[in-house]
Amino acid sequence: MQPDEAFAFLKKGAAQIISEAELREKLALGRPLRVKLGVDPTAPDIHLGHTVVLRKLRQFQDLGHQAVLIIGDFTGMIGDPSGRSATRPHLTHKEVMANAESYREQAFKILDPSRTETVCNGDWFRSMSFEEVIRLNSRVTLQQMLQREDFRSRIDHQQAIRAHEIQYPIMQGWDSVMVKADVELGGTDQLFNILVGRDFQKEEGQPQQVVFLLPILEGLDGSKKMSKSLGNFVGVAEPASDMFGKLMSISDDLMAKYYLLLLGRDLPKDAHPLEAKKQLAFEIAQTYHSKALAEKALSDWNARFSEKRLENAELPSFNARSADAVEIVQSAFQEALDISKSRSEVSRLIKQGSVQLDGKKIADPKMSLSLHAGQILRLDKTHAVRIA
Repeated sequence: MQPDEAFAFLKKGAAQIISEAELREKLALGRPLRVKLGVDPTAPDIHLGHTVVLRKLRQFQDLGHQAVLIIGDFTGMIGDPSGRSATRPHLTHKEVMANAESYREQAFKILDPSRTETVCNGDWFRSMSFEEVIRLNSRVTLQQMLQREDFRSRIDHQQAIRAHEIQYPIMQGWDSVMVKADVELGGTDQLFNILVGRDFQKEEGQPQQVVFLLPILEGLDGSKKMSKSLGNFVGVAEPASDMFGKLMSISDDLMAKYYLLLLGRDLPKDAHPLEAKKQLAFEIAQTYHSKALAEKALSDWNARFSEKRLENAELPSFNARSADAVEIVQSAFQEALDISKSRSEVSRLIKQGSVQLDGKKIADPKMSLSLHAGQILRLDKTHAVRIA
């Protein structure tokens, strides 16, 4: 691509670029750019929210640029405070590196390994003397740190900010100097940290990196950031059938954003919402598994829901029990599908007729149910379980 074409291609889906003029200039340099992405493997698995920035990094690779994946084996032990209302728990180096191995394996389902340079930031931080740490700290003011929205919010709510957390943006910024980044990718919550990197590069006489921010992906609930702790996530390592089923549960309003950020294209204007959702779920399952498994997931979903042949479908199992309808449905979502639903959400599903036991609607949330092995409990339009 010519620089203008490349810029238009890369800009699609971006939340903010600082600055667009600088990115255009770098794309016109005629050499591969060094595009940095720093990751702290604080957990062994990644979800679709993490893939938004990974997909953008792959687009840079497809244009011939060099990905620089920084594994935060040192920063991961601190934990990024961005967007956090409390201090992250400490991890050991052994835990971080074990997570990193799993993270790399999943990330390379998206990235091109041949165009990815992988480094650990512990390689330079462990060799720094305390004097060097102090000198690095002297480049950033406390006033700058307290401009961060998350830190200000904690102070306003009288929540602790530990001194080590203030080190995090300093360390992330120094990473950019060490790898000579031309561009740094991150979510919108990374703006402050990446700007610190620009300042450090300028002080070191390096060209400043472009800040390239991607939107934060909402989870399956359509309102909060996708997060494993909130139970609103789709894991990259999950079975294809689970991925497919979870994606079929998203709202029609969320589909446009998922198409843009997870598939890299606009939602088809004239597509029927259900068919568009099936296509989204199919392509994502195919990306992280295979076409055969995606086709099986689609066929199974059609058998369960479109064609209403639940008795012949592969369904998650849920142990027989007796309780009121709300408690049973809420437990089935959580235990069989790992989906968190509030009592009010479940009550609403029941009242609107979405919950069925062996094909018969359950309309009263307070109704007492006694489940037996072999029965099929339909939880909503896209989820059902078989009683074991």
